[in-house]
Amino acid sequence: MLLVLLFIIVAVLTLIYINGRYNESYWRRRGVTFHKKNKVTGVFWEFMTKRRALFEHLCDIYKKYPDEPAVGIGSFFTPSLYVRDPVNIQHVLTTDFNSFNHRGLEPNEDDVLAGSILFLNGNKWKLLRQSMTPLFTSTKLKSMYYLMDKSAQEFVNHLKENPKLLNGDTFHTLSTFCSAAIGTSIFGVTTKSIFESPFLDVARKAMNTGLIRNIKFTIGNLSASLFRMLNIQIFKEFENFFITAIKQVIKQRKLENIKKNDFADICVALQNNGNLKDTNTGFELEPTDELLSAQAFFFLIAGVEPTASAMFATLMEVGRYPEVQERLQEEIDEAFDKNGKDISYDVVANMNYLDKVMCEAMRLNPPIGFLSRKCIKNTILPTGNIKVDKGTNITVPVYELHHDPKYHRDPETFNPERFSAENKKSMLDITYMPFGKGNRNCVGMRFAQLQAKSGLVHLLRNFSINTNVLKGGVKYRKDQFQVRITNVEIELIPRR
Repeated sequence: MLLVLLFIIVAVLTLIYINGRYNESYWRRRGVTFHKKNKVTGVFWEFMTKRRALFEHLCDIYKKYPDEPAVGIGSFFTPSLYVRDPVNIQHVLTTDFNSFNHRGLEPNEDDVLAGSILFLNGNKWKLLRQSMTPLFTSTKLKSMYYLMDKSAQEFVNHLKENPKLLNGDTFHTLSTFCSAAIGTSIFGVTTKSIFESPFLDVARKAMNTGLIRNIKFTIGNLSASLFRMLNIQIFKEFENFFITAIKQVIKQRKLENIKKNDFADICVALQNNGNLKDTNTGFELEPTDELLSAQAFFFLIAGVEPTASAMFATLMEVGRYPEVQERLQEEIDEAFDKNGKDISYDVVANMNYLDKVMCEAMRLNPPIGFLSRKCIKNTILPTGNIKVDKGTNITVPVYELHHDPKYHRDPETFNPERFSAENKKSMLDITYMPFGKGNRNCVGMRFAQLQAKSGLVHLLRNFSINTNVLKGGVKYRKDQFQVRITNVEIELIPRR
């Protein structure tokens, strides 16, 4: 038995050694610098063993190789490339999209709720993306905005009735508003108290990090074949509740036979029209309740915590800079003085200073720290003339670009005027992408921005913000994708 165990240990160590040497030589042959730390597991070993977010480990690589257009990193027999040059990033996300349109993770068939436009690829992704996009047109957003505004007003009343929330877990408090806004304006779901929705609990649990979830995520990124072989499922635990709930929403909307210009309307229309069909290839996809539930699940998890993160980051900065807070509240007060308590879509859309403040807050703390893609056909990155083979995993920085002094002067300084019309002209578009870039950017980007602004407008109309950064400075929760701020307290102080 001891000899068998010893043999297994030696075999595993030998395999790791061979894999590491292969990774290093693979990128050397292509003239690409290889990050030698953890030659097999790359940044994922650091992520699993240390209390830092994954994007923070990627930041270390970004800073270590300031003159490299791309850096090879460790993985299980799958080439993995960290692309840091803006021209190459533009190439990956937009210019050569056809070579890099794969998200990077392939969900297993049994993981029903993972079958959304976030993870799907190829014709399935294309058809569903085209079908979901109409939900977020300007016309639809205008028609839904009154529901967001109503949720924001009710949220403020909820805070006033529960003063203990004014100096508690502010991120948690903000996520209740985001859940309420998503529930009413996207799903058409209302409950006796919109701040006690079971959807909120699902959204929080789905975005929580933990050892098991981190292991699944790591395997999915290091080895697609092992991920498939183990039939790893990410969201299985939420299927019974969520699919049942969305089926009921769709069924009820069909019975009501009324239009609310929301997600439920799109579901009914898709099912009434039959299979989705790609005219170029003939590929067809049935819009089943399960498939539509997966899209709803994506909108929920993307619309709650990431949006709450953007709101939290904005309030944090507003509370640190009294002059910014004063100017922003003046803009908001003037809007209410002119338009009354019911602020319209057009009024919020034209709050220029609010837009600049929020954009700058998301530059410093974007909701997502990096992007992932997979190369689906052999191609070449222009800067460095780097040959990229089919199957290569690609990682694109977001947080790092936002904080690079090459592209943003005094990057650690909060300065909303960076996003004035004049200053934006000199900003490289690809170096600011809190919602991603290209055809696979966040489909609900405009909705998320509008949702966050509606909440911020009513919060700052009724409360002033005091930010307390605790000892050790701003920190981040150990997270897979998100930039989740910790070690900061935000107090809401009622205005007189």
